[in-house]
Amino acid sequence: MANDSAIGRFRARLNKGDSWLTRDIGSFFKADVLSPDALEELETRLLLADAGVEATQWLVERLQADINLGRIKNEKQLRASLKKALVELLAPIAKPLQIPPFIKPYILFVAGVNGVGKTTTIGKLALRLKREGKSVMLAAGDTFRAAAVQQLETWAQRVDVPILAQGEGADSASVIYDAVQSAKSRGVDVVIADTAGRLHTQSHLMEELRKIKRVLQKHDPYAPHEVLLVVDATTGGNALTQAIQFHEAIGLTGLAITKLDGTAKGGILLAIARRMALPVRFVGLGEAAEDLEPFDAEAYAEALIGE
Repeated sequence: MANDSAIGRFRARLNKGDSWLTRDIGSFFKADVLSPDALEELETRLLLADAGVEATQWLVERLQADINLGRIKNEKQLRASLKKALVELLAPIAKPLQIPPFIKPYILFVAGVNGVGKTTTIGKLALRLKREGKSVMLAAGDTFRAAAVQQLETWAQRVDVPILAQGEGADSASVIYDAVQSAKSRGVDVVIADTAGRLHTQSHLMEELRKIKRVLQKHDPYAPHEVLLVVDATTGGNALTQAIQFHEAIGLTGLAITKLDGTAKGGILLAIARRMALPVRFVGLGEAAEDLEPFDAEAYAEALIGE
């Protein structure tokens, strides 16, 4: 059950408080009677918001069934049925990251294409874990761009966590391997490893990700313990394509979805839920270091439905 503060944060920040889905839901009704084209209008909004064909059809069919059974006759009932269906669709992917205390260091591997907010997400995640009482070390595995290392070092200073970095062009696998060794010797709880931003279509770079995984497994055959892909909600359907292709290449265990505060394409969460059922660990709802939230299906549905 979502608490009021979680719902309030989502509602205030999701698409800057302007729900892309149900802003004008009252227009679906004429004199307290459901408009004949209400579901068609809802279907259009879902598709425009990048909810995807599969999720959209599933939701519309659920609502049509409720209409046929006489359960939806007014705006209040439509909202209630829509929220129930949204929560049912999203609840299976709302799985917060759990770090068991018996795995130390817990190795969290972060991937994503350039520009999705990967490095920023790592910094925010480090701060969140620190506030939960865990010690954290960052590994600057994005050695292709000098600016990437500098950006991660800035975050490490900002949230006051150690970082292991080498020069531009260093071997990413070696950097991350050395960071894990260092973390072991220092008793650090969590290593968050950055990787070079890459397009999911660049097969040689995807192979490098697989190499890093193999190297990490010299430390622990089960490493990395979390393979987190960062995707940008503003890219809509392309985020789903990235998730599918990265999953095929390296076996994802979770997603972080950024920039939900600045897009009318927040329906991508619905597309991912219906197509992949990959756990969504976090959503980004703003620029501040604290604006990385565990994904809460009920709070998200409430924010979309509105009052």
